[in-house]
Amino acid sequence: MERAARHAALADVARLMVVEELALGDRSPSELQVVVDLPSNLLAHHLKVLEDAGLVARRRSEGDRRRTYLTLLDSSLVEPPTADGLHVGRILFVCSANSARSQLAAALWRRASDVPVASAGTRPAERVSDGAKEVAKRRSLKLIGSTPRMLSDVAADDDYVVAVCDNAYEELSPAVNLHWSVPDPVAQGNDAAFDLAYTELERRVTNLAPRLIAS
Repeated sequence: MERAARHAALADVARLMVVEELALGDRSPSELQVVVDLPSNLLAHHLKVLEDAGLVARRRSEGDRRRTYLTLLDSSLVEPPTADGLHVGRILFVCSANSARSQLAAALWRRASDVPVASAGTRPAERVSDGAKEVAKRRSLKLIGSTPRMLSDVAADDDYVVAVCDNAYEELSPAVNLHWSVPDPVAQGNDAAFDLAYTELERRVTNLAPRLIAS
């Protein structure tokens, strides 16, 4: 029954458009409405079908609490990348503090791709969080940066920017290429939260890496 529900949820052009739009990054309902060009009530119906089928999840923004973001839960629903990927000079992962999510994303990226990578924060913390260091150690992942860095000191004109937190996205948009609404593990402060952030970032990096090529 679950499999049938998933297939039924995808048997609609508008819902397929939503899935394709969420393939690489997260969107708010209002952002999706611009893409699919549907009335808000009809879009809400399609989103509910996708959520009920377990294909899409909705999260409230950690920044502007009036906003919600939609995340595609199953990357296998998306067509595999073609041989011709997007050429970029460097990928830059950004979060507010540059103490956990962007640090982990950059390290995972370096392990998955030869596209140059960096990370930065809009309001850098004094140090990388202990939780990020510990989850990296548990997963045999070597972090790239030893100290959080300010975005303005790192950013370059040809960067492909991925905001891995809601605050950074809302502050920097539209100068962001992708938004990943990953919950802040530092705020929760336990191993489980850091493991969940790591797993989600790894899934997203694995999905994006074959689609970008070093220019």
